Order: sequence, then structure tokens, then C-alpha cells
Amino acid sequence: MTTKLGKEFDIQDYLINRETDPDAFYMACIQEDPGDGSLVRRCLYELAKAKGMTVLAKETGLTRQCLYKALSPDGRPTFETIFRISRALHVKPPIATI
Repeated sequence: MTTKLGKEFDIQDYLINRETDPDAFYMACIQEDPGDGSLVRRCLYELAKAKGMTVLAKETGLTRQCLYKALSPDGRPTFETIFRISRALHVKPPIATI
């Protein structure tokens, strides 16, 4: 027997409505990251999407294209980029959580 639960879970529903604490979400992703940064990049991507890439681009001084590239699954953002994004999203950068 298969049970259908409705629509697929989308973190954006919780981030946009501020039902999720961005700092707690970010910290959980840092703690659960497999060590390659993939979960942290995905977390920052989701937080960036909730804020709006255009707004984030203006606040970080990075282009939207740069943000999408850095936060993509194949992205290799520098610490400076992660720091700028974290600061603009008002979440603690990884160095502050260790």
C-alpha cells in the first residue's frame, strides 16, 4: 500500500515565511555536511533564493551569475565569497561557528 502525502517538501516555504531560523538551519547544515561543502553550499543557495538573488548580489557586490556559480553543486566558492554571502544573509560564517 502506497500513501501519497501531497506536495513535495520545499524548504523555501519555510524560509520565505520565516518559520525556520536561518542561523539554526545554517548551523545544522554545517554540522551535517559530509566534508565536501555540498550541504553548506546548498543551504546558502536556499537562503539566497529566499532573500532574492538580485538583492543578495547588490549587498555582496557579486554578480547574480557569480552567486549561482559559487552556490551550484559544482561550485568551488572561496572563503571570501562564503563570508560575503553569509554576512549579507545575516548568518554566522563557518569560522564563527567552529
